[in-house]
Amino acid sequence: MVMRVFGDRNSGNCLKVAYTADRLGVPYEWIDVDMTKGETQTSAFLVMNAAGQVPVVVLDDGRPLAQSNAIIRYLARGSALLPADAYEQAKVDELLFWEQYSHEPYVAVCRYHMAYLGRSAAERDAEKVARGEKAIDFLERALTGRTWLVGDHMSVADIALLAYTRLAPEGGFDLSARLAVRHWIARCEAELGLAPLARAA
Repeated sequence: MVMRVFGDRNSGNCLKVAYTADRLGVPYEWIDVDMTKGETQTSAFLVMNAAGQVPVVVLDDGRPLAQSNAIIRYLARGSALLPADAYEQAKVDELLFWEQYSHEPYVAVCRYHMAYLGRSAAERDAEKVARGEKAIDFLERALTGRTWLVGDHMSVADIALLAYTRLAPEGGFDLSARLAVRHWIARCEAELGLAPLARAA
């Protein structure tokens, strides 16, 4: 049985799983799930993930696994995407936790309001905008003088933070002056074989 990925390709959290699996050559079947139609709330879906969220993977042995960063970390075990050094692994985890607590809730939510709900940049929640800007500024500082976020190679920390940072202009965030972030996005795109996106809001 091949791994199955239940997700929405417009979701950065789901794209993380695709980026990681594709980079590692892990075969999978993608199953589109439409959250707007309640497809994450069916009894069959809730058996896989009681939280009713995508992405969810069903591994080739039939076991389900949810939460995007847990999934990509699991897929990356034993590969160059997860450093062998224990401290560097912990630094990857530090960024994975930070991404879900201090980046995704603001950058991704602003994007959702504009790209999905059709709101203008001026209609975004001011606090979420401020926290999103702070998160992107944090990345700019973290990447200044560095090629990758942890160690000397791309890791799942880069993939986790790429997904929504790359799409941040769709949430009204201007990346034009964040040169370290822009160059890092371009490196990630080249490494993952992704077509470049617009860089500014």
